[in-house]
Amino acid sequence: MSAQAGPLEQLDLLIRARTPIVWVPTQEEERLENLVRSAARRLQDRLVMRWDFIGGLDAPSDRVGTADRNPLAALDSLSTMAAGRGAILLLLDFHRFLEDAAVNRRLRNLARELRRQPHTVVISTPNLSLPTELETVVSVLELPLPSSAEIRALLEGIANAAGQPLPFDVSETLSRCCTGLPEERVRQVAARALAQRGALGLDDQADILEEKCQAVRRTELLEYCSTATNTTDIGGHDQLKCWLEQRRLAFSPAAQAYGLPHPKGVLLLGPQGTGKSLTARAVAHSWGMPLLRLDVGRLFAGLVGASEARTREMIRTTEAMAPCVLWIDEMDKGFGADSRSDGGASQRVLATMLTWMAEKESPVFVMATANGIEALPAELLRKGRFDEIFLLDLPTLDERKEILHLHLTRLRPSQKDLDLDTLAERCQGFSGAELEQVLIEAMHLAFGDGGRPLKQDDLLQAAAQLVPLSRTAAERLQTLQQWASSGRARPASSAASWALDG
Repeated sequence: MSAQAGPLEQLDLLIRARTPIVWVPTQEEERLENLVRSAARRLQDRLVMRWDFIGGLDAPSDRVGTADRNPLAALDSLSTMAAGRGAILLLLDFHRFLEDAAVNRRLRNLARELRRQPHTVVISTPNLSLPTELETVVSVLELPLPSSAEIRALLEGIANAAGQPLPFDVSETLSRCCTGLPEERVRQVAARALAQRGALGLDDQADILEEKCQAVRRTELLEYCSTATNTTDIGGHDQLKCWLEQRRLAFSPAAQAYGLPHPKGVLLLGPQGTGKSLTARAVAHSWGMPLLRLDVGRLFAGLVGASEARTREMIRTTEAMAPCVLWIDEMDKGFGADSRSDGGASQRVLATMLTWMAEKESPVFVMATANGIEALPAELLRKGRFDEIFLLDLPTLDERKEILHLHLTRLRPSQKDLDLDTLAERCQGFSGAELEQVLIEAMHLAFGDGGRPLKQDDLLQAAAQLVPLSRTAAERLQTLQQWASSGRARPASSAASWALDG
């Protein structure tokens, strides 16, 4: 079966090949039914019978409503079909009855019988969990989320039915914006737009974005992060920002025409407070892409195989949102556990992630952050997993001045009389987050003293009270710098001392 064939062509081929049972993991029942009926029309108008537990069969006319609450009778309906008339039996939620020994056995017997008859059973289920007994007699048909072309046809059909045809550019924009939503959600967005404004238009993009946010939240695996942070809000890290700008351009249509593949991603290493999370938020905003945050711990579940299934679901959701930025926060904590303590689940999840990262062709840019290398698996650090690995070190004197100026402009824009140069010299070894905390502590001192403006003494007193992480974890930082200076990572800043020494 061609990997390029659409779901209709794949289903067509499975039916013509007399595949007895087709297992379709999807929650889009209405879309699957339309797909089955389209395939039946293409195959000399085969009879389609839909069955659910409450309504029973919906065809043929003399059996409408029969076999309700009786899954065995539903399976027997094919045995009594007239000879020569092909039929497709669509079973909804049938996975719930396969624990019954009689139903399971009847389905396996039916699989053998149907190889000699022009009938096909299509089972719609919400997941891919196949009963062991059926693995050799069932063919799985993946029903991906609607493509941009399918969504465009759907939106144009809805707009035409409402008497408000869509201009081509509006149709293209809305269909790209809706990519990643199931068909039913697209219909709901369109219906809401027609109810509010009487027509579909570019104003609907905000509603579509909110629908996507809700879709991500429903997975409980990813967090949709809204951010207004820009790369101009990051102090220092000039080499990293230059590199990221080059990768932003690589997502353009011109870059694709040039032959450039989509960038894979970047691993940001560094002590806490050096701007790793801020960079992830800034990149997504400045690139105009959704930011999906993954806490690796959410992937792990107690049942055997559940963690890998959750990982595959996370990947499907992420690719459906593409182009997007996937932020894997504190990756060292997520994959740093001893695999013997979790039955090997972390290793299997990691293997699934690494395979996807190496082979993905979708425009998903992975931004992983880690505080150290000690707990990171060696497989993650090999070339090819990420486009590049950067070390975000503690800021230099000039970078501390820049960071202090950015934070002061944001927190106290009216204060122009403070000597930040002296403060930056006093804050040697402070991270960006610690520099921000110095300003906040100084503001507490001034506010507690009658709400007066900040004074230089407030800043110096606050700096003297804070013990930076560079003093309490000096050995760990030195180890990280030595590891990076051997050529395993690039400095985020051109002024990094360890890079200059190297």
